[in-house]
Amino acid sequence: MERRNITDSPMEIYVHIPFCIKKCDYCDFLSGPSDEETKERYIEALLQEIHAVEHTEDYEIVSVFIGGGTPSVLKAEAIASIMETIQKKFCFSPDAEITIESNPGTVDLAKLNAYRETGINRLSLGLQSTDSKELRMLGRIHTYEQFLENYKLAQEVGFKNINVDLMYALKNESLDDLEKDIDKILTLDIKHISCYSLIIEKNTKLYIDNTKYISDDLDSDMYDLIDKKLENKYHRYEVSNYSITSYESRHNLTYWKNNEYYGFGLGAAGYIDNIRYTNTRNLSKYISENYERQEEILTKEDKIKYEFILGLRLTNGINKDNFNKKYGININEIEVIKELINKGLLIDDKINIYVPKKYFYVLNDILVNFV
Repeated sequence: MERRNITDSPMEIYVHIPFCIKKCDYCDFLSGPSDEETKERYIEALLQEIHAVEHTEDYEIVSVFIGGGTPSVLKAEAIASIMETIQKKFCFSPDAEITIESNPGTVDLAKLNAYRETGINRLSLGLQSTDSKELRMLGRIHTYEQFLENYKLAQEVGFKNINVDLMYALKNESLDDLEKDIDKILTLDIKHISCYSLIIEKNTKLYIDNTKYISDDLDSDMYDLIDKKLENKYHRYEVSNYSITSYESRHNLTYWKNNEYYGFGLGAAGYIDNIRYTNTRNLSKYISENYERQEEILTKEDKIKYEFILGLRLTNGINKDNFNKKYGININEIEVIKELINKGLLIDDKINIYVPKKYFYVLNDILVNFV
């Protein structure tokens, strides 16, 4: 049973599981296939990292996100051990949001039931596409039919809060293809949708195969199509994320609001007490517990920079009163803010400062002003 003690300091936890069945052709995440012995040694090291945290009574955990990789490739007992350790170590909010990522084809009824028993109440399914040819092009291990099967099983065991990931701007994809994807998703009881344009990163199979991007015009049209198709049922609360009202990802909102969080596992990042840290990306060193974290001690200016780069991804932007209280600075007196408002690239509605919707597609060109 998790410890519960309401405090004035909410906290989030991210847990990284770096294992998957097969590396997808577009993936440059810290993940890959591995043997059972390595997985078991990794879980032991992960639990040790969690055990070593001090002063956990100072915080109340309001969300946990178990990501990867593909966490659902682990045995259900391993996920249960992670959850049990966190619940014993930390104080939990009674309505904490606890998410696990899963790829279709890696869960069954027994696993999903086990997740529910540990307190996991949100499932993120890596759909990416409803088209079999596109899934093969991406190097995915599943079919759309397997996704539907897993989705229905999740509903059967009581998951009401389900996210799907949708990838667009794929090789040879048309607007009609994308519209078919969205129309299929709209027939389901999905509470949250994350939409990402394909980025071909170095050292991925797509990059090595010299896969070409679609045209910028088509990519932009797809971006607009997604918003048009989803706006009647969902609201966009972040540049790439849509949800039914009250089903926004509380965990991801933590990142975008520049709040603190623990990161556990290989390559995991955290932000505690003005320090941003990143664990080693070397699996052997992590398992042996013979590694040092990279740490960045943040100045006030650093924290303000992160506040803008992250917070302006939200459609509501940055709340002016919260910013002023947090940093003791009038946000309207910051020179770059004044300049961007004058250019029409930011809007000040007296409560929030945010990026106009028409500039979301070129958001990075605006955020670079804060780097």
